[in-house]
Amino acid sequence: MELPDMPSVILPRRALLGGAALLAAPAALRAQPAWPERPIRWIVNFPPAGAADILSRAMGDWFGNRLGQPIVIENRPGAGGMVGSDLLAKARGDTHMVMMSNAASHGIGPVLYANVPYDPLGDFTHLHLVGTFPSVLLVSPSFPARTLAEFIDRAKAPGGLQYASGGNGTMNHLVGQLLARAADVELTHVPYRGSAPAMTDVMGGQLPAVMESLPTAMGHIRAGRLRPLAVSEAERDPTLPEVPSFSEAGLPAVTSTNWFGFSAAAGIPAPIGARWQALIAEALASTMVKERFAAIGVRPGALAAAEYTALISGELTRWREVIRSGGIRAD
Repeated sequence: MELPDMPSVILPRRALLGGAALLAAPAALRAQPAWPERPIRWIVNFPPAGAADILSRAMGDWFGNRLGQPIVIENRPGAGGMVGSDLLAKARGDTHMVMMSNAASHGIGPVLYANVPYDPLGDFTHLHLVGTFPSVLLVSPSFPARTLAEFIDRAKAPGGLQYASGGNGTMNHLVGQLLARAADVELTHVPYRGSAPAMTDVMGGQLPAVMESLPTAMGHIRAGRLRPLAVSEAERDPTLPEVPSFSEAGLPAVTSTNWFGFSAAAGIPAPIGARWQALIAEALASTMVKERFAAIGVRPGALAAAEYTALISGELTRWREVIRSGGIRAD
């Protein structure tokens, strides 16, 4: 049995531990009951160095300073994000536990797997969309294909090609399957336990390609260790203006956006939910978070609780149809 990663603790600045933090807070927040009373337990349902982890740590500093309590980030990966999600789902009413919900754990996994231990809508209080970004198809610099068209040509050979992703049931897994269907080629999915080992094996030549989230891959792209061939959104991404979208390359069916949001357990008091929403909106508007997100190709989310919950509901419907019509299964 694999042991979970040790939690990371983000400590608040000493200056914010006392009355200064309360005086700096908006009046609407000061009027609420004393909260938080203890450290915040922040669940990341994927391994370190993945998109969920990167976004959580990009925001964790801000929350730790603002709340005046330590942020304890716990990586609880497994089953396409479902292990960590189930942990929060079983913590009904806990106002000191949150997670970075995402497409894998709340939009794809619940309709891909047969036995999901939680209700992606009813077992959570979905608070705010945090950020969106595309998936990107990547190959090593030594791989012969330099364009998406050349990659597809090679995939048409007997046996097709393999592609890696950070796990079954992730958005990157499904985008690869959309590509295989749209291009009418054989692409065999090779799931890894996280993004880092998947990209490492592609950089080392063990596999020809990896479908990965842009924030996770950005450092390797900029360093020249991975070559991007296409992104999954309808338009080119402004951080990779030279890389076409699949749609631009003639494959409009391969259009998808990764999304991550902020969720708490079901049953938390409405005032605490409202405070979380106000704090998240403030964080996403802060210079610190905007700059960190821009550096890794993430667009801050603008959907608050009701709209974010509606997005999750719509994604469940969309991916249920994609999975059913394509005969896609968890490998």
